[in-house]
Amino acid sequence: MLPAGARLTRRDEFASTIRHGRRAGRSRLVVHLDMASTTDPASQASPRAGFVVSKAVGNAVVRHRVTRRLRHLVAARLGTLPTGSSLVVRALPTAAAATSAELGAELDSALRSASKKLRGREPAR
Repeated sequence: MLPAGARLTRRDEFASTIRHGRRAGRSRLVVHLDMASTTDPASQASPRAGFVVSKAVGNAVVRHRVTRRLRHLVAARLGTLPTGSSLVVRALPTAAAATSAELGAELDSALRSASKKLRGREPAR
């Protein structure tokens, strides 16, 4: 379970991360990673994460199972994210049939790619 302070909860937080963050897509999920600007007080906050699992993934039981797996995987990796970062993990329909190990491998790969893109970008807004 993610601690309350480590969760993205508001629509504008998700939208900002998706709009301004760096994206890395894989066959089962897409990761959006963004950093708060250095002048923003949120830049000193712990990393935060949110999940998007649409009805295209499956019925409610399947969606909740995928969300639980992703939440568990991200919780273990939250400490590796930079301070002040926000992460949105969007599950694709193929995530429903994936094992936790497969999701973990794709999550690691996508996070590496998004982090690399984030380090190479211009100074924050």
